[in-house]
Amino acid sequence: MKKNTLALMALLAFTFSLNAQQFVSTTPSNRNAVLEEFTGRNCQYCPDGHRIANQISEAHPGRFWSVNVHCTGLSPSTYPNLNCTDGHAIAGGINFDGIPTGVVNRHSGTAADRGQWMSLTNTQLNQLAECNVAGRVIVNPATRMASITVEVYYTGNSNSAENYLTVAMLQDSIMGSHVNGSSNPSQMINGQYCNMHVLRDIISDNVWGDVISPTTQGTLVTKTYQYQIPATIGSPNGVEVDLNNITFLAWVSEKYQGSVTRPILNVNELERLEGSDDPIYPVVRDVKIGTNCSNSKDMTITIMNGGQDVLTSMILNVVAEGNTFTGNWSGSLNTFDSESIEIPIELTVGHHTVEVKVVEANGQTVDFGKTMSFNCLDWVTHSMDTDEERFKLVLMQDKHGEQITWEFVDSNGEVLASGGPYATLVGGSATQPHVEYVHIPVNECVRFSIYDSGENGICCNYGNGYFTISDSQNNVIIGNQSNGDFGKEASFQIKTQSAGTGEVIVGETQVTMASETEAHFVSSLQTNMYPEQVGFMYGKLTSSQMNTVVGVFNEFQKILASVDDLEPDKMYRVKAFAVVNGETYYGQENHFFTSYTGLGELENSLRLYPNPTSGVLNIEGEGLTSVEVYNTVGQRILMKEVCGNSVQINTEAMDNGAYFIRIHANDGSVLNRTFSVAR
Repeated sequence: MKKNTLALMALLAFTFSLNAQQFVSTTPSNRNAVLEEFTGRNCQYCPDGHRIANQISEAHPGRFWSVNVHCTGLSPSTYPNLNCTDGHAIAGGINFDGIPTGVVNRHSGTAADRGQWMSLTNTQLNQLAECNVAGRVIVNPATRMASITVEVYYTGNSNSAENYLTVAMLQDSIMGSHVNGSSNPSQMINGQYCNMHVLRDIISDNVWGDVISPTTQGTLVTKTYQYQIPATIGSPNGVEVDLNNITFLAWVSEKYQGSVTRPILNVNELERLEGSDDPIYPVVRDVKIGTNCSNSKDMTITIMNGGQDVLTSMILNVVAEGNTFTGNWSGSLNTFDSESIEIPIELTVGHHTVEVKVVEANGQTVDFGKTMSFNCLDWVTHSMDTDEERFKLVLMQDKHGEQITWEFVDSNGEVLASGGPYATLVGGSATQPHVEYVHIPVNECVRFSIYDSGENGICCNYGNGYFTISDSQNNVIIGNQSNGDFGKEASFQIKTQSAGTGEVIVGETQVTMASETEAHFVSSLQTNMYPEQVGFMYGKLTSSQMNTVVGVFNEFQKILASVDDLEPDKMYRVKAFAVVNGETYYGQENHFFTSYTGLGELENSLRLYPNPTSGVLNIEGEGLTSVEVYNTVGQRILMKEVCGNSVQINTEAMDNGAYFIRIHANDGSVLNRTFSVAR
């Protein structure tokens, strides 16, 4: 499309080259398909058109895209105004009679009714493409500048000596009103309609595409664009262009073929990355926590080098529940290459906000990060007599079975079984049962997830659905018969173990200081099977780094180990672990000071009560001289001199939680104890 200002035209200038391809495949392939869907927020049947387009996209992921062109008098300029100049130009160049209608790859002279879109798409997807299209968009979030590279490789000959390359920007998740939006419940969120893949701008200089040639087999065409992403689009009542919700499509079309407006030969979505002209710009692209029936999690963080310098080292921090876990990486990461880094963390059961930050890169202090939410699932334990058992899933769907999918995933991320979507039922509150089976191995952590794209569960106004998971003896392991109101998704974890394993319980670690740098660890272990390995994890309280020492398991069912690498006068944490039948179990974490001056009479006479306390903590012992109170991060919050055999500590100013107390006696002995405040 011709822009109105010289400045904007300069930003949209492109270059042309015939270099070796970077992104596009040279292997012949079938066409992808794009639906230009004419729609509007005041159109009562358009949400159903969106629903049908979504179904086609789900059936052909990565091969089909819908471009919602808001036009006609049924697309109002009230907020959110989804009209754009390029959209009206496209609507003016293609014949259509009412909305919702659309053209698939523009291979018909007139836009088709929504009932024809599926068959038209399948026809296009089964045809051999004359060319392949691919590329990359680098977005600098600080400047909102997009650097776009598109490659077209001809695996055959086009019918036209000149073709046309179009690059379009779409935007998702624009919230607003829509007539009859409830007919597409998957896009209704909290009473508002979520408008998806809305055409916002054509980046090519011409709305129908920029000329490219030659168009013969073996030709590679590369075009680059510099595009300034606007802050808002639409007047009046424009919509903010959210960088987190934009995508870029590129397609190649021919000249007019009879009554057909420039039929599209192929289309593809361009890879989108975040980058900068700065030398150092690490980008946190993805963060995942694997399926794990334990509070100890392995977090996998994918870092992309979005800067100009090669990354050779990084330090990452993960902040969760007030604790910081650190990971170190070294290597060689070129610009726009990615690396996955694994950091062990601890999370209790429940929802958590976790911050992932790159705090140092190439030896320089930096601050690049991402904050996200994770749900650490609880788990149920199931004992098995065999190496594998067949579980049964009973799923009672509601009316909208087309919205329901489910899967079983093991600890390696492998899908063991999946199902859905199901049929849409006749009747306002119809239900229908489905029985599915999945084979689950022993000594696994399996996550079952059920999804509802309508984000309202399988219940309520559309029929009372439910689901249960049973073992081979029909014992219910997970049951949801009374409530299918789980919203968008529900997930559960099942930990399978050998029946001979029984319950494994690792006790809290007791610490005895042999010197200021040496400690003896002791913990109990209850198990019916002999452990493959036992030991302790320990580290300074102010650091996320944990060391491991292998221990021994004696005839009294005790785990024993010693360490001699401690730093004097520091606060440490420690917990025992045991590996039983391939599964790792952990005991409760304990804290201790690295101090040693002998025990004397204080060990036998010391008493702390009441513990927990809601007010005054009483301390009694032989020859007390002073007490010090520390919080869980090692800060001393109270120090009190004593002369006698007793002292009281007023805890009214202390928050609820655990505290550490260091008690000194006149014979030189020092004892460390813990107490908690609970009101």
